[in-house]
Amino acid sequence: MPSNASKTGNKKHRSLAARIIGAIVITLLLFGVIVGSIGLREFTRALKKEYSESTYHMARTAAAEINGDRLGIYLEGAAKGDYAIVKRTLDEYCRNLNVSLIYVIVVDRSDYGRFVSVFNPVNNAVDDSSYVEWELGHKRDTTNDEYRRKYRAIYEEGSPYETVYRIHTTDGQHPHITTMVPVTGESGQVQGILCMQRPVRELTDATRPYLITVSVSTVLLGVLASYIAARYIRKHFIKPVEEISREAARFAEENTVGKPLGSISRISEISELASSIDTLETDMTSYIKGLTAATAERERISTELSLASSIQKGTIPGEVPAFPERNDLSILGSMTPARTVGGDFYNYMMIDDDHLAMWIGDVSGKGIPAALFMMSSNLMITERTRFGGSPAEILRQVNDSLCEHNEAEMFVTVWLGILELSTGRLTAANAGHEYPALMQHGCFELLKDKHGFVLGGMAGMKYKDYDIVLEPGAKVFVYSDGVPEAADGNGGMFGTERMLGALNAAKDGSPEEVLRSIGEALDGFAGEAEQFDDITMLCAEYSPARRLAVKRD
Repeated sequence: MPSNASKTGNKKHRSLAARIIGAIVITLLLFGVIVGSIGLREFTRALKKEYSESTYHMARTAAAEINGDRLGIYLEGAAKGDYAIVKRTLDEYCRNLNVSLIYVIVVDRSDYGRFVSVFNPVNNAVDDSSYVEWELGHKRDTTNDEYRRKYRAIYEEGSPYETVYRIHTTDGQHPHITTMVPVTGESGQVQGILCMQRPVRELTDATRPYLITVSVSTVLLGVLASYIAARYIRKHFIKPVEEISREAARFAEENTVGKPLGSISRISEISELASSIDTLETDMTSYIKGLTAATAERERISTELSLASSIQKGTIPGEVPAFPERNDLSILGSMTPARTVGGDFYNYMMIDDDHLAMWIGDVSGKGIPAALFMMSSNLMITERTRFGGSPAEILRQVNDSLCEHNEAEMFVTVWLGILELSTGRLTAANAGHEYPALMQHGCFELLKDKHGFVLGGMAGMKYKDYDIVLEPGAKVFVYSDGVPEAADGNGGMFGTERMLGALNAAKDGSPEEVLRSIGEALDGFAGEAEQFDDITMLCAEYSPARRLAVKRD
């Protein structure tokens, strides 16, 4: 039967997996909505253009049947026979072209606010409209300012045609467009305007299958992405962690070496943790067998602490240089626990070729419980960072995971930053940790960023990102509170002013020289006084110019 710890771990990992899959699905749905909106806009724009151009050609053909010089004569009531012929022609056009209205008007050019109707064929059969034909000489105010501007464009600016779109109507009319063309006389002067109103129900009808296609495609892609992500996460994350948890629980109960876990996941940190469990089982079993009755308790505690310290050190980077293949950055950290094992940690990794993630944390409490909480927190941040997202999103999800079954009521302060190496943009978030120190304009200064709540303290907390653009040669220094709170023999504290002084003494040096300067200053201040808090530091230097120089060489 699985232990309670195993059940708790399984629920926690499933919860984290559900969040990751949910984030993928939501992102895909948002992407589908954005792409669909853009596509709908372009589709509508193209269809509008086609309607406008085709209606223009129809209106121009109808306008060619009218002699603009005779509009005034028609309005005076003369030339009735000629007027009747033109009207019959326009009536035929209205029916044959399947348009709702054709109306020819003479506009008052003083302010384009009124017009008088000359012709007005109506074809209500096209879209079941209820238009009433205007009589010859019918006077009417211009509909709105848009129409005034378009009338002016035709009369005064020589516009060949203008179109008004009424897709979303509020007066009970059907969606339509109205295209206006000039009616000219023998001299080419504009004497009136022919307006042709055409239904555009095809425009609204055509959008429905498009939206259905986009919606169905987005849902199907979301389901497929969820399935693939679920299989990958379960195979390479959840199942290996569950196996490690079961083996750890079994070993804790039986104290016997089990079947080696080996390389059980493609995720290197999980495989390293499994290897550490294998090593721990082998070493612990060998040690227990070699104990004597007289020294059993002391040797057991000493060995466990030594193993815990070794495992703990294995969870933080120690290679120098950290990334030998890169010339545009340099990073180094150090951790000096106050006891054999500590609750501080730091870490860094390349998320991809252009993004460096780095973080530092300080767990509440001391000893083995703090060390275990430290390794759990470090692993959660590492794995969550691999899936992408901003520092604030990462801290929010790790905080919720830590809070789910935090029966020991422990918490950890964390500063997390992601540096985009191509631009120098550093995005960071702070969960109750110390202010970072930044060397940007010649000397190190404290960056008093906004603090969020500690991780593990309360579920549902939100954290805030902030951005800094690093200049070439800039350095970022983050640390645990063990640095400013280091004590001397008289109870005095090292403080941030001494820390900044030591930083600026090596401001032009490499991260290794910066950490050495701080270490020497701490040793000189504290002397032989015992320290009661872990001392952890991390320094990164951004130097893109160095990489450019290497590329040129």
